[in-house]
Amino acid sequence: MFKDKVVIITGASSGIGKALAVELSKRGAFVVLASRNIEKLAETKSNCNQYNSHALIVKTDVTIENDCKELINSAVKEFGKIDILINNAGISMRALFKDLDLKVIRQLMDVNFWGGIYCIKYALPYLLETKGSVVGVSSIAGYRGLPGRTGYSSSKYAMRGFLETLRTENRKTGLHVLIVAPNFTASNIRNTALTADGTIQSESPRDENIMMTPEEVARRICNAIIKRKVII
Repeated sequence: MFKDKVVIITGASSGIGKALAVELSKRGAFVVLASRNIEKLAETKSNCNQYNSHALIVKTDVTIENDCKELINSAVKEFGKIDILINNAGISMRALFKDLDLKVIRQLMDVNFWGGIYCIKYALPYLLETKGSVVGVSSIAGYRGLPGRTGYSSSKYAMRGFLETLRTENRKTGLHVLIVAPNFTASNIRNTALTADGTIQSESPRDENIMMTPEEVARRICNAIIKRKVII
């Protein structure tokens, strides 16, 4: 299914994004890896190269519209097409709203919502040509508001609403839109969660050992793309 497919993955430097890059490489895809951290992207690319995958890395800050445009242009220049766009880049937060600096919510919306919008906007013409897939890695928090997560839940609800509308608009074009809402996953996102004043939390308060692994999430996402599911 994925052999010679061109897949763009944002947030590919760690967690679910990195696991997706490796899983798709195993399955024969060409992967385009996007993140702000070029050194970690190089590590992901090295892991992908073990499976003889052609991996392209593009330093990308998804909060910057032009970076997202250049990401899409780089993928098309290298491979000539785009088959799948996986919007995985995201940040989290932990703070009650009464204590929260509003800049934290703006930052989460910029990454979790606008980062996806920018990438989808510029990738859409190519995805329509290939009748490809748009994947949004959301969260259970995008279906149920969680305490201490006002900004996170809001951004994930917004992305879900956008993707559901995009799916409806493209019912007759062949575009596949998948919303992924994982449960708690052992991922770096908790270690980089923002506190009330916007500083990084650094340590996760949860037991990572009892959570789903990024590798398991990646496998489920790939299988859902093959079956062209609308939600998992």
